[in-house]
Amino acid sequence: MKNIKRISFLAILMTFLISCAGMKDTTKAVSGKVESIEGGKDGYTAKINTDTKEVYFATISIVNVGGPQNYKQFKIGDVVSVKGEFWKSEDENHIKVTQIISVK
Repeated sequence: MKNIKRISFLAILMTFLISCAGMKDTTKAVSGKVESIEGGKDGYTAKINTDTKEVYFATISIVNVGGPQNYKQFKIGDVVSVKGEFWKSEDENHIKVTQIISVK
């Protein structure tokens, strides 16, 4: 009985460790020039070109940035820095903005 408890505990511990190892930090900061803006239902998507010639599609909404006090409307030509949840779909980089760091 004692061995069954130990084996069960080790199995649960191993499962937990393996699941934690698979989780990745998907938060990323991106800086660059706004090339285009497409309006959406709850906000907009800005196409941002970085200095390293990478393109990111940044989705900005009032809810995701924490309310109207943190929300800013970008303009084409603005140099921006944003932070949020990053993902890649096929050959496109996307970021759901949770923080607008700067707009110049």
